[in-house]
Amino acid sequence: MKLYRFSHKTGSYGVTIVEENGDDVLVKVEQVIKHPKQGDLHNPTETEGVFFHERKALSHFEKRYTKRSQLRDFNVDELRYEDSLQQAITDLETKLKAQQTKHAEMSLASLARLKEDYSLQYKENFK
Repeated sequence: MKLYRFSHKTGSYGVTIVEENGDDVLVKVEQVIKHPKQGDLHNPTETEGVFFHERKALSHFEKRYTKRSQLRDFNVDELRYEDSLQQAITDLETKLKAQQTKHAEMSLASLARLKEDYSLQYKENFK
């Protein structure tokens, strides 16, 4: 299966092409490369006076339309979606733990809630 790198908001995903219509491409999520950031994107490190957004990764097999120019070749070993999601969460948690800020603390709390949701959704324990 040919995977492409697709960035959506602040997350990145390994996707396959389902359908092409000129420059418009329908892609399907196969794995997570980078978990979306948590918090207010317009005020990235603020925690006071802003809505702190909780962002889930796109779901396994979720489909999105994009432009062909938004896809990049992605030549890696394929991972199960759940394994790639766990790896992306762990990578983000490691970066956040090193920051020791209020934003990082709130992001880690948000990720903890998301891991509970993911565990229910995918019937696997996310550490």
